[in-house]
Amino acid sequence: MSDNSKSPNLKSPNLQSLYPFAPHWLDLGGVKMHYLDEGPRDAPPVVMVHGNPTWSFYYRTLIPEIAQTHRVIVPDHVGCGLSDKPQDYPYTLEQHIRNLETLIAHLELRDITLVLHDWGGAIGMGYATRHPENVRAEHGSRFVIFNTSAFYMPAVPWVLKLARSPVIGETMLRGLNAFAGMAVYLAMVNHKRMTPDVRAGYLAPYNSWRNRIAIYRFVQDIPVSADHPTRATVDAIDAKLHLFRDHPMLILWGAQDFVFTVKDFLAGWQARFPKADVHILDHAGHYVVEDAYERILPPMKVFLSKT
Repeated sequence: MSDNSKSPNLKSPNLQSLYPFAPHWLDLGGVKMHYLDEGPRDAPPVVMVHGNPTWSFYYRTLIPEIAQTHRVIVPDHVGCGLSDKPQDYPYTLEQHIRNLETLIAHLELRDITLVLHDWGGAIGMGYATRHPENVRAEHGSRFVIFNTSAFYMPAVPWVLKLARSPVIGETMLRGLNAFAGMAVYLAMVNHKRMTPDVRAGYLAPYNSWRNRIAIYRFVQDIPVSADHPTRATVDAIDAKLHLFRDHPMLILWGAQDFVFTVKDFLAGWQARFPKADVHILDHAGHYVVEDAYERILPPMKVFLSKT
């Protein structure tokens, strides 16, 4: 497979207007992790964790508003966004949790609030269950949950199982960019918002075979069977979610997500967090922030302002 190893191009004026944030970098033993750091440094920290195949660009419509009252940290997972994309790297849930641990410790963030989407649910809750002393409700920590999971569910669509295969899957995801390319259409309901510039923003970091390595590895890391190595990591997270049963939690869920469905995954969150404030957003899909940010920001700002 040919590979021109292009670097992501975010220098177009239209893209810079959509993503006008200063870059920051953390050295993870020779691998650079990119992150955003917006808002007052002494404000309560909010860490927004993205999934696959997005990057910090996904949260761009929330960051300016939330950063008026909070310090907003938004990392790009290694292999994603503007972070390095090493080819020989352990792209596993365990490693992504460790990277988030390193970033939060490096920035000396205390009593954090977590905003989680897609794989960000397992990564963020992985951090929380290992560091409950830094996610304390009595000190203002809370959770904002978008279509995601932090527990095992057997409901995996056949298309994702196909995408995990070593030949067909790798050709589709790395060669044809099918996962990221199709997501900008299938993960949304309000397609008018997926303008050419927005689409270019989502796809810019994933412009070559090499730069799509993490997209494929994330899909391979889905624990579809009991003996999958990541299944034990997910089960360990789920076993400790009860630590946050009484924490303030706001769930904002796109009702038309065919992967993270209401009946399976939202029900899973509600069973574990019966006190959560749940908003089901009709006419919104998996990219719920893209579909409904103007409906998300008002309740989210109120939720974050409560003491």
